[in-house]
Amino acid sequence: MSDTITLGEVTVTRVWEYFGPVGLAPREFVPDSSAEAWEAHRSWLVPDFLDAGGRAVNSAVQTWVLRSEGKTVLVDTGVGNHKDRPYAPVWSRLETDFLGALARAGVRPEDVDIVVNTHLHVDHVGWNTRLAGRTWVPTFPRATYLMARADFDYWNPANEVATRLGRGNQNVFEDSVAPVHEAGLTHLWEGSHRIDGNLRLELAPGHTPGSSVVRLASGSDRALFVGDLLHSPIQVVEPDANSCFCEDPAMARATRRELLGAAADSGALVFPAHLGGHGALEVGRARNGFAVRGWAPFAPYGERARGQKESADV
Repeated sequence: MSDTITLGEVTVTRVWEYFGPVGLAPREFVPDSSAEAWEAHRSWLVPDFLDAGGRAVNSAVQTWVLRSEGKTVLVDTGVGNHKDRPYAPVWSRLETDFLGALARAGVRPEDVDIVVNTHLHVDHVGWNTRLAGRTWVPTFPRATYLMARADFDYWNPANEVATRLGRGNQNVFEDSVAPVHEAGLTHLWEGSHRIDGNLRLELAPGHTPGSSVVRLASGSDRALFVGDLLHSPIQVVEPDANSCFCEDPAMARATRRELLGAAADSGALVFPAHLGGHGALEVGRARNGFAVRGWAPFAPYGERARGQKESADV
C-alpha cells in the first residue's frame, strides 16, 4: 500500500488536507439514503466512512495529483488556509500543512501545469489561491486552471443566482476563483475538454451545473475522477441517494447512475473527492443498482496516520 499508483502511463498520487467528521449525521449528509443501508453495511463503513457510533460521517479532503505526458495535473484543491467561511465553519480559517504534503509528494507550486476544479464548491477550490500579505494570489503561478463555464457563471455573485447551497459558498468565488481568473490563468471550458492523450474532462451536471468528471484512458486502464458524484460509498449501494448539497437532485441521480454504470461496464476505478479509506473503488452491477467490488491499493488514512505516529515514537 502507498500513496501512489500507476494506471497505464499515468501516475496517481493522493495528497491529504483533512480527514474526519464534518458535523453531519449519515442521513443529514445523504438524506435520500435509508437507515437500513447504513446499518447493513456498518461493518465496512466504520471507521473510514462512518464513526464507530454510527452518528457522524467521516470525510476526506484530498487532491489527486496526476502525472501524465510530462505534465503535473491537480484534480481539486481542497479548502485552503486562512479562508473566511462564516456559513461553513468546519472549513473556516484552517491552518493545514497541505503545501508541505504536496512538497513531500514531489510537487512544488511552480511545478503544477494544470489545475482541474471539478466544480466550484468551498472544498474544491481553496488552494487555488494563498494569502500573500493581505492579497489572494494564485498558489500555482504557472498553471492553467480548468473550470466549467457553467459553474463559473452559476457561482459568480455578480449573476445573483439563487443557489441551493445558499450562503454555504460565501466568499469562495471572491477569494479562490476571481483572483486566478483576473490573473489570466483560467480556461472556462464548455461541453468537454481534452487535457492530453490520457485525460479528458466532461460535464457531469447535477451536483452543480458545471460538475465535471476527468476520464482517464491509458493502455488498458480506465479511471473516473468524479468529484462529488459520490460523497460516501453508501451512494453506490443506493445510487438514487443524493447528498444534501446537490443543486439539481433529479439530474444528480441520473448522472450518478450513468457514470456508475459506465464504471461497472468498463472496469474503471472510481475516484470520488472525499472518500477516506482506500480512496477509490471498483464498481459492479447488483440487482437494485451497484455494489463495491474492490478498492484501490492506496494506504488507508488510518494506517498511514498510525505509521507516522509509530515512526515518530521510535
